Amino acid sequence: MSTLDRPLSAEVKGASAEATTPRRSKVRRRGESSPLARLTSHGVLTVASLIALFPVAWLVFLSLGPDKDDYLRPGAIWGKMTLDNYAFVLQNTNFFDWLKSSLIVSLGTTVIGVLVAATTGYAVSRMRFPGYKRFMWVLLLTQMFPVAVLMVPMYQILSDLQLIDTYLGLILVYCSTAVPYCAWLMKGYFDTIPFEIDEAGRVDGLTPIGTFLRLILPLAKPGLAVAAFYSFITAFGEVAFATTFMLDDKKYTLAVGLQSFVSEHDAQRNLMAATAVLIAIPVSAFFYLVQKNLVAGLTAGGTKG
Repeated sequence: MSTLDRPLSAEVKGASAEATTPRRSKVRRRGESSPLARLTSHGVLTVASLIALFPVAWLVFLSLGPDKDDYLRPGAIWGKMTLDNYAFVLQNTNFFDWLKSSLIVSLGTTVIGVLVAATTGYAVSRMRFPGYKRFMWVLLLTQMFPVAVLMVPMYQILSDLQLIDTYLGLILVYCSTAVPYCAWLMKGYFDTIPFEIDEAGRVDGLTPIGTFLRLILPLAKPGLAVAAFYSFITAFGEVAFATTFMLDDKKYTLAVGLQSFVSEHDAQRNLMAATAVLIAIPVSAFFYLVQKNLVAGLTAGGTKG
């Protein structure tokens, strides 16, 4: 064998060894998805986001049209966009009175509703008194009655208490709707907090109320945020009760004031769209304040019942 053939034979042996050695496929770690799965999930989420944002974008777009019938010809809005609808709503309507009424009623419902729901949920979660389970089912049962059935008895009660056309009367009505759901929510969240924390508070000399205020409530911020958001939204967007129990047009809430743009023979939809966009601003601001705790509160409240 010549010296020239030796290196060639070594290269052939190395190539044959590589050919016979099987290639190891890339093993994905547990929980790691494939590129195709990630691409598909991102595509689905993008489409879902566009679907969710389209009604909001469409409402803002219609609010820029100067004519009430522009919704029939939306393409014509591009050449005549204006903010006159917003100026008219802010200057020539009782918008700020409606906003004040909505904030008073919504924040009042939130404070009273969360306070009652938190104390109720904590009592049922920690104390075992006769009929505590039936009590929670009674709260849930109150959610089964439609608004039309509750309207007449509530009106009679508020009339006897001289609370018709008052903010307090409307707040109490909304609390009757928000408290049962929030009590169930808070009860489920308090069940996730270890009972040893209550015992530690008692060892340190705290009363049951002191334990609740100083130890339990700081740990229940996510649940309180969800209850507050639900109470606020319930009061802010409700129409039926506010229309029936509030008689003074300056005490109308925003949801009721929005109906003033619709009459028997006319509908100013451009002004309605502009008002709806303005109405969404306080709700968006409140959502921004509590959004950090919403996901944690919604998930943790359903782990125990």
